Amino acid sequence: MFGNRTYRSKILKSGLTSFNVTVKETNLHIQADCDLTDKAVQAVLKCREYIEKYIEKNPDFATSLVPISVRGIAPGIINKMINAGKDANVGPMAAIAGSIAEYTGKALLKKSNEVIVENGGDIFIKSNSETVFTIFANQSPLSMKTGIRIGKREAPYALCTSSGTVGHSLSYGKADAVTIFSASATLADAMATSLGNLIKKPDDIEKVINIGKKIQGILGIVIIKDKNIGLWGDIKIVKL
Repeated sequence: MFGNRTYRSKILKSGLTSFNVTVKETNLHIQADCDLTDKAVQAVLKCREYIEKYIEKNPDFATSLVPISVRGIAPGIINKMINAGKDANVGPMAAIAGSIAEYTGKALLKKSNEVIVENGGDIFIKSNSETVFTIFANQSPLSMKTGIRIGKREAPYALCTSSGTVGHSLSYGKADAVTIFSASATLADAMATSLGNLIKKPDDIEKVINIGKKIQGILGIVIIKDKNIGLWGDIKIVKL
């Protein structure tokens, strides 16, 4: 179900314990101060329960490819996904991977000073040091040779990636990788999908970055198409 995720061996951070958690369709790679598998499973079950019960009463939450409005009183994770969908002009489920990563990561921060939760290319991070992340961009010559360096930050943050050439996620574009840096994994995931939908050819990179940088809460953007790369924001590209 989860395909080849050997790239996970590239995101191991020194000093942290690495473990995997699988609950139904959710498969997380987690790094923390110690093995927190049980705590992580509980968090994933809880946030999935919120989402699954909301879908039972509101099926369009799962199927809509355009923004929707919340109905009645809803859990926080539902409100965040719907709001992110509105900001990015996509359906709320475009943010599900990032949302689960963030919900789980925040739960684990009660037990660990540092946490990295990766959910199929969408990452929630709280790190006490500078971190370099490798970009997987399918057949692009820049794939696995280009990294994003994020300096030490006091607050958690997220890097979420969408691709039109790799993975099972729905994309109408042809980008090899669109990576969004934000304080919110929910917003980053939705925006990666949204901007990825707009990339058809290398000439689209600049105009799509100009669209993305206007969205409040977006801290950085990296877009890779073939041998071309575009960059904006509070991040640095490093050669690996």
